[in-house]
Amino acid sequence: MLIIITVLLYFAALMLFSRVTARRGDNNQTFFRANRRSPWYMVAFGMVGASISGITFVSVPGMTMFTGMTYVQMCIGFILGYFAVAFVLLPVYYRLNLTTIYTYLKERLGLRSYKTGAWFFLISKMTGAAVRFYVVCIILQRFVLDAIGVPFALTVVAMVALIWLYTRRGGIKTLVWTDTFQTTCMFAALILIIYNVMGQLGMSATDAVKAIAADEHSRMFVLDDWISTQNFWKQLLSGAFVVIVMTGLDQDMMQKNLTCRTLREAQKDMCTYGFAFVPANMLFMALGVLLMMLAQKDGIALPASGDELLPMFAATGRLGSTVVVLFTIGIVAASFSSADSALTALTTSYCVDIRQREGDEQLRRRAHIGIAVVFGLFILMFKTLNSTSVIDAIYIMCSYTYGPLLGLFAFGLFTNRKPCDKLVPYIAVASPLVCFVLEKTAMQCWGYKFGYELLMINGLLTFVGLYVSGRDGERRASVV
Repeated sequence: MLIIITVLLYFAALMLFSRVTARRGDNNQTFFRANRRSPWYMVAFGMVGASISGITFVSVPGMTMFTGMTYVQMCIGFILGYFAVAFVLLPVYYRLNLTTIYTYLKERLGLRSYKTGAWFFLISKMTGAAVRFYVVCIILQRFVLDAIGVPFALTVVAMVALIWLYTRRGGIKTLVWTDTFQTTCMFAALILIIYNVMGQLGMSATDAVKAIAADEHSRMFVLDDWISTQNFWKQLLSGAFVVIVMTGLDQDMMQKNLTCRTLREAQKDMCTYGFAFVPANMLFMALGVLLMMLAQKDGIALPASGDELLPMFAATGRLGSTVVVLFTIGIVAASFSSADSALTALTTSYCVDIRQREGDEQLRRRAHIGIAVVFGLFILMFKTLNSTSVIDAIYIMCSYTYGPLLGLFAFGLFTNRKPCDKLVPYIAVASPLVCFVLEKTAMQCWGYKFGYELLMINGLLTFVGLYVSGRDGERRASVV
């Protein structure tokens, strides 16, 4: 009952933010762009939470079981990626005064290139966001809601409906403020869970830092194994390109950044939260090391899956009912701050890019409802499939779809050629398929397992296809 009351109070706070932020206008400029009046520091703080999904909240502590704290290498790469987005992509987006970033493709490459980029975003974001939210729903259901008799279907319908409810009027303007609130809740929950674990171990903050530094799982850098997917240079470059593609070329992640008043403020926002990722993820990894110490102290066997490490302690009552509540708040805050922005961005892209009716408020309202319904149906479908291998395959498929976006934008920014616009959809579909075959062949023939570097290869294949199909021409200064 305490959990239900806590969650209801949490949603009441979100609804209050929604009411306050939308009271001065319920129109498309507010929903899509927040009237370009968002304070950059609010966007920066909220984006940290929006970028840390519910899966991250659970998975990063568990990573330390198998790869130590080597994830910090990728986080350092994130910083390079955020600087590239801030000083290469944002100037283009602000110069063109874009509502959606894919409009750039229309101006630079052509209508089919534009539609291809938008559809790749819609399909990959809907599927990927639904899978991530499904995993969070399953975790909450298994460790929290089953115990109080709440059915899974009700959990999904209620959570998606509540997201729709507090975003339906203010859209992105509301999210700038709710993300700030949710990021605060998430980090407060994380820090208090760490504090409780330290108490169980009988450690002070200084003792905990020393114990983590001395633990064998605290290794951060892999410089001696070039085959390992955890190699420093692979992780660094992968981190940079993951941010460029999954932030700079993703309407979901860029929409809040485009609500800042000026380009300079948007760049300050981007660089600030880019630097924040290293200490933020260090906290999650530190928690993972402390939980392994606690398991050893209490003689508890570690779970087979890293994703179960935090829930095993935080959601089962082993650390007390207070930690169960904190865990619930933390995972709800992390998952909602990513899911709500995904629904808003999908609505924006559908109205502006696919239907090309940016000023139609009735279409926006209908689309927002329709996308929320489809989102919920996707989650229930994944539950019906009930197969980890199928879900993993869907998630891997989503990771492939960002490669063509990388190729499209790179071609537009760094060449003066025009592609054969009617061939662009075929090139964008062929590149991920070739990458899939390449990955399977490399594994079978040489035992080499691709990591995030496959994203770069995917983008390169798209780039080459566009270049070969294109012709030389002059780029308009207003576009690039």
